[in-house]
Amino acid sequence: MRKTLASARKRMIFTNSTNVTNFAYGLIANMAAVVLYGSTYVPIKRIETGDGMFYHFVSCASIWVVSLFGDLLLRTPKFHPLAMLGGMIWATGSVAAVTIVKAIGLGLGILIWGSSSLLMGWASSRFGWFGIDAQDVSRPILNYCGAGLCLLSGLVFFFVRSDVKLHPESETIPILIDKVSKEIKSASFIQFFTLCILFISGCLLAVMAGLLYGSSFIPVLYIKNHSACHDSIFYGASVYDLDYVHAQTSGVFLASSVYFTIYCAVMKNKPRVYPKAILPGFLSGFMWTMGTYCWFLATNYLGAVVTYPIVTAVIMTNLFPFLQGLMNGLIFFFATCVVLTGSVLTAISKL
Repeated sequence: MRKTLASARKRMIFTNSTNVTNFAYGLIANMAAVVLYGSTYVPIKRIETGDGMFYHFVSCASIWVVSLFGDLLLRTPKFHPLAMLGGMIWATGSVAAVTIVKAIGLGLGILIWGSSSLLMGWASSRFGWFGIDAQDVSRPILNYCGAGLCLLSGLVFFFVRSDVKLHPESETIPILIDKVSKEIKSASFIQFFTLCILFISGCLLAVMAGLLYGSSFIPVLYIKNHSACHDSIFYGASVYDLDYVHAQTSGVFLASSVYFTIYCAVMKNKPRVYPKAILPGFLSGFMWTMGTYCWFLATNYLGAVVTYPIVTAVIMTNLFPFLQGLMNGLIFFFATCVVLTGSVLTAISKL
């Protein structure tokens, strides 16, 4: 009897130790993903991107090339075409990013698509939408509160104003210049009405892009959830998230190639090419891919129901590096506290 109790205690201690270790690994990978995702647009901060289609194609090509090396390091796991669907969904949302930024500005754009992405990604994994299994957590109340605070932080960030300058020519506006608020203040009635229509369209487009971003991981979850079903075509599929990165990025590159081809046809084979955006675009793609590897690794340890709110919400704190005045600084500080609190609650809900 004593031996049985001692053995049970050892198993319990080992299990708890393993859970804590996995939690630590997942949290570190999640934070690395936040840094990499949040820095994706930094290389093109002052680079002309025009309509953004050329930059989008270059960055997506970089994403696929980097993932190819990663796939070789993982010894080329089995390729599942369904995982490509997630990449195609992401690329569809991403292709509208530059249009959104030019319509409503970078800060509000990422705020809206980040919030809708957070909601879609968290809810689909938590409640088991689209045929995937609902993910349980040890402390569901903390998970709900954490996700709610992360979403609330986005609303608080809305009131923060960044200190940015206007660029004289709209065609050569770098992607990170936020100009909408100043244009509205100086516009006539007709211009104001036009800008309002543009603003509303940009907001709706940002919501749609966010929903697509939040859905991009669902095909991978679907494959993993059905890997144990004997009557499923995915029976025996890997449950290691990193094995699906290359397949997903292949979908990204395929979709971006299709969109760029359509763009070239619409432009009558005269696409707007910006040579200075090539190397920064490749660097952006590299950082995005490395961030994706980190995020998939974090999801492997913590689950999407934990990683989605943390990654999406904390990235919002990188949107306003330049603040105007003390009040904006205080609002930014408060919003940062909210998002960090939400992230902590979401993280410990797994323990």
